[in-house]
This record gives sequence, C-alpha cells and structure tokens, in this order.
Amino acid sequence: MVFTGMTVKETSKAGGGMPPQRDSTPTVVGPVRESKIDLQHEDDEVLVRRTQQGDRFAFDVLVGRYKERLYATVYHMTSNHEDANDLVQDTFIKAYKSLRSFRGQSSFYTWIYRIAVNRTINFIKRRKNRNQYSLDDLDSSIQTDPDLVELMSHVTPRREVGLTELQQKLNEALQQLSEAHRAVVTMHDIQGMTHVDIARVMKCSEGTVRSRLFYARQQLQGLLSDYL
Repeated sequence: MVFTGMTVKETSKAGGGMPPQRDSTPTVVGPVRESKIDLQHEDDEVLVRRTQQGDRFAFDVLVGRYKERLYATVYHMTSNHEDANDLVQDTFIKAYKSLRSFRGQSSFYTWIYRIAVNRTINFIKRRKNRNQYSLDDLDSSIQTDPDLVELMSHVTPRREVGLTELQQKLNEALQQLSEAHRAVVTMHDIQGMTHVDIARVMKCSEGTVRSRLFYARQQLQGLLSDYL
C-alpha cells in the first residue's frame, strides 16, 4: 500500500461540527481484486485477516470506519487541527506497518485506539517540553459541539457566560491536566467510551480509570470554578 497526499474535507454535524479533517484514507496504487463497497459490512476481524493476506481495500475500510472517531479523540487532546490530522495519519501508517504482527489478543478497535492515544501522549509531552502550546487554533464551530457541552453537565451546572468563552476556558483547563488524565476524560466524557474499553486502551485496571476520571473532573471543576 502506498500512502500519498491527503486532501482536506469538512466533517459536519447538525448544529455544529468538528473542525476540518484531512481524509486519512490511504490511496491504493495497483490492481485490485475486489471493490471496497463489497467489504463495508465485514467485521473488523475479517478485515484485519484480509489485510494481513494483502487485501489493501480491506485496510481502507478499517480506516474509513475509525478515522473520524480517532480524529475527534486526538483533536480534543491536542486542541490543534493540524496536529490531530498528522497524528491520525501517523496512527494508520503505524497500524498498517504493524498489522502483520497483530494476533487479535485485543480487538482492532482497542489496538488502534491504543496506538493513537500513546502517540498523542508522547507528542503532547514533546510539545510541553518545547513550551509551544497554542490555543489560537480553536475553531468557532467547536462552540456548539454537543460532546463538550455534555462534558460540562457531568461536572456541575455552568453559570451564565458566553459559550465561546466557556469553550476556550475548557480547552485551557484540559491542557493543564496530565496526559493520562486528559486522555481518560477525553475518551469517557467526550467520546463516550466505557471504563472497560478505556482500561484496555490504557493498559490499566478499571479502578485506575475511575480514579483518574474522578481526579480529572475534580481538577476541571477547580480550574473552571469561576465559570460554573
């Protein structure tokens, strides 16, 4: 499989949407045996096995199945469009190169999320060391993101305040959490992942997930006390 240039496309939701997202679907070069449409209803296990056997369209289907969810997770951890796009593409490249050694001890869903979260955490650590945080990249469309509004309802009712300002303060607060705590609160409160799935991604116990989630929410509540 050859990964070539990426194009920018808009992903939208009713009443708002995620920021512009590059299409991370790898471009397939060379003859093909079967249309990607024929594989859309196959489960992950079948698609992984076909990819391991050399079916490049099968991996394209896996990319299409998970790229938007991965992008949303990485974006909320980095607060930067370009970084999120680059990290998602890097995740799929890493996954494709490593897929032959994938033995199915976890689901593909857990495995690909683990790659994305680990690479994002490492990226954030490097960025923190360079002291290059930037919140200027926030997109105005995020102000109506229902996931972020839902996050606030898990903490405490917010006071009357401009939604745009609140969203900016929330992003600032998220950036002050440790990488592990930010990952947990992003996956659970924003992406809606279960404690079990997060534990598998983070390779820790469910109790650790609950503890980190409780601590992260307490930290957010303190950091946002003037706006809640």
